[in-house]
Amino acid sequence: METVNIHQAKSNLSRLLSRVEMGEEIIISNRGIPVAKLVPFRPTTHRRDSLGCDRDRFTVPDNFNDPLPEDILAAFEGQQS
Repeated sequence: METVNIHQAKSNLSRLLSRVEMGEEIIISNRGIPVAKLVPFRPTTHRRDSLGCDRDRFTVPDNFNDPLPEDILAAFEGQQS
């Protein structure tokens, strides 16, 4: 469990919240004295646990990496066909 001071917490709140969302707990201290703990809101549901939950629900077509047709490629590039 990592401890950060208030200045670090204010400067890196988004990054700290992403880590907490992944299941980590972080202590916030003021002058070296712990004052708060960031913990996941729902400790039983971790984003890490959801990775791969859609496996085998979607199929990537065999031609997925084939070049686009010229007219579609031109549209993506902002060209008139």
